[in-house]
Amino acid sequence: MALFILAVIVFIVIDILIRIILKRMQQKKILKEREEALEVSLKLDFSKEAKSLKQAKVENPKAKILCVDDEAIILDSFRKILVLDGYSIDTVESGAEALKLIQSHHYDFVFTDLKMPEMDGVDVTKSVKHLRPDIDVIIITGYASVDTAVETMKFGAMDYVEKPFTEDELIEFVKKSVIKRQERISKLLKPKVHITQLSYTEYLNSGEFAIPGGVFISEGHCWVSLEQDGTAKIGIDDFAKKLLGKIHDIEFPNLGMEIQAGQPLFRIKQDNRSLPFNSPISGKVSKINSKLVQNLADLDITSYEKNWICIIDAEKLDEEVKNLKIGKTAVSFFQDDIDLFKTQISQVMDNKVTAKELKDNSELFLGEFEKLNDKNWYKVTSEFFNR
Repeated sequence: MALFILAVIVFIVIDILIRIILKRMQQKKILKEREEALEVSLKLDFSKEAKSLKQAKVENPKAKILCVDDEAIILDSFRKILVLDGYSIDTVESGAEALKLIQSHHYDFVFTDLKMPEMDGVDVTKSVKHLRPDIDVIIITGYASVDTAVETMKFGAMDYVEKPFTEDELIEFVKKSVIKRQERISKLLKPKVHITQLSYTEYLNSGEFAIPGGVFISEGHCWVSLEQDGTAKIGIDDFAKKLLGKIHDIEFPNLGMEIQAGQPLFRIKQDNRSLPFNSPISGKVSKINSKLVQNLADLDITSYEKNWICIIDAEKLDEEVKNLKIGKTAVSFFQDDIDLFKTQISQVMDNKVTAKELKDNSELFLGEFEKLNDKNWYKVTSEFFNR
């Protein structure tokens, strides 16, 4: 028995050693391939695309980066440091060349020096975010220009990195930027609205705003589903849930409460903040969905169907249904409020962009309201949910 146990231990140790050796061999192979890619990049002629362009591509890059700086030593540092760490790097020496490249190539990031002749980093940032809002811009700056670098964030820059930097500092900074980009993309909302017939289990959480077929939408962003017995299920719609983000509690109406359309029906709580939603119809509260409080995470999948908040025995449907929106009218209402929301957010965040830029390029993210301070949170929520 002892010999068997010893044999098993020896087998496990050998297996671990083999795995370690194979992993190191694979790492050496990858590093060699990246070093070769770096050497090749210095020999190729890309003058047809951009006179100063140098490229270094690797297999399965962690990210594709375009770096623009009028100092060749900075560009050399970017290539040598980041290519060996697994990034594909293109470098150019002018903003004009960078803008030409982003229109024909796909990049995750553009790193741009702040102080450059002809076109500085501020103009590069504005132009990149106008032409390719999907690309994240990082400013390269010296200590004396940090304030200006911070200002560029108003024009869409993600962050800034100070030079001179060490190899470890640059690698760590880019790693954090990639994580930040991935988190941003995972929360990105598509400013499109569609009518969906998907069931709860099939619901496509694609980032688009959805309205189930046959569901009415109120101006205060409650949804109403009419039942055959004359009752109506009430909940918050997709616009409200996606932009509010995490909901921490719900304050339900009292059973048997008589409610008039336009009066506060229930409250959504987010941290220490509370938002009332007005009733879309008049009647008596006949049921509340108390189980929803124990399963608030279900709202992240869909705010419709089984995730209703309360049921009302409707009294004035013939009169009040004309104030609700359904089908294409509801879709149009969502689209208008999405555009209005972009404007409101721009104003409270002090972003100086035009209405057209807002409509075409401004991005929306899950939980947009969460990043607002209390004053702006109450100001903007009142514009959409307390009508």
